[in-house]
Amino acid sequence: MIVNILRFSFRSGTTEEEKAEVLEAMRRTASVESVSFSTVGQDLGDPAEGYTHAYCVGIADLEALERYMHDPVHIEGDYTIIPRVERLAPARLSDDLDPELAGKVMALHLKKVETYPEWGRLVESVSGGRIPSGA
Repeated sequence: MIVNILRFSFRSGTTEEEKAEVLEAMRRTASVESVSFSTVGQDLGDPAEGYTHAYCVGIADLEALERYMHDPVHIEGDYTIIPRVERLAPARLSDDLDPELAGKVMALHLKKVETYPEWGRLVESVSGGRIPSGA
């Protein structure tokens, strides 16, 4: 199982309606067939860290991760979500102890950036110039 957690906060000026639209887009993304479990909602961490919300998905394996990353629902949702996100802190974990797993996940992300360069630029605009694997 590969678990991707994104802690985030909204850009200043994002309306409550826009926030609801982002959370709904995240829920649609989290419900695609390649996702084993998910949750989207408030971040319960230290408010001083500046994160208000979180997104978590569990994905069975690399094959499912690749389907998830290229799912049209996921890609379409990112164009609603990412422009409204100010801060993003990804965390990934897995019960698969393959020492090469992180590199394999990053290779999938680089393939996605190559396939969708506009998406890659959009992600870089939020994450300070780095592609957070699992996005």
